[in-house]
Amino acid sequence: MAINFQYNKTSLQQVEKQLKIRVRALPTIKNKESALRIEVKKAKDETIRLDDLLKQKLASYDRMVAMWGEFDFSLISVQDVELGIKKIAGVKTPVLNNIVFSIKPFSVFNNPKWYLDGIALVKEIASIGIEKEIFARKMQLLDHARKKTTQKVNLFEKVQIPGYEDAIRKIKRFMEDEDNLSKSAQKIVKTRQSKKEENA
Repeated sequence: MAINFQYNKTSLQQVEKQLKIRVRALPTIKNKESALRIEVKKAKDETIRLDDLLKQKLASYDRMVAMWGEFDFSLISVQDVELGIKKIAGVKTPVLNNIVFSIKPFSVFNNPKWYLDGIALVKEIASIGIEKEIFARKMQLLDHARKKTTQKVNLFEKVQIPGYEDAIRKIKRFMEDEDNLSKSAQKIVKTRQSKKEENA
């Protein structure tokens, strides 16, 4: 990244100011990246845990496959998923507040006794599946923010801070050279004047 600057004191002050801003911001950005990395891992671990739990629940009900064949799945449906928002290191992430199920009325006497248990099981499995999806989304959002923060850390550390430091060195060298040339020119002029005065 080319840093625009001029060889004068004003430009030097502006470049120094930009460098200070980045040097001060870098630790904060690094901390944010570290926090996001931890939160991504937590969300990933929770997604894996919920996925395993879902698989276990489904596997444990495989033996009752014949019973599930006669279960009326239209009795229960997800009416609403109520979400909240929680900020983690400045990133808005979804939080599951509540799942509202809609259960159609049915006769307990005309249907098998286990229908109530079946509804409870379907609710449990659906809840785990929905929660898993929310954690997966949370992980995606946090990971996207972490990648952007990592890019910013790298930009500051590897490009901008060294670039501004280099610009400051160049401006200072130029100004020193200009100052030395000016002093040398003054010495030459003084020497010439003194020789003229001696000759006159």
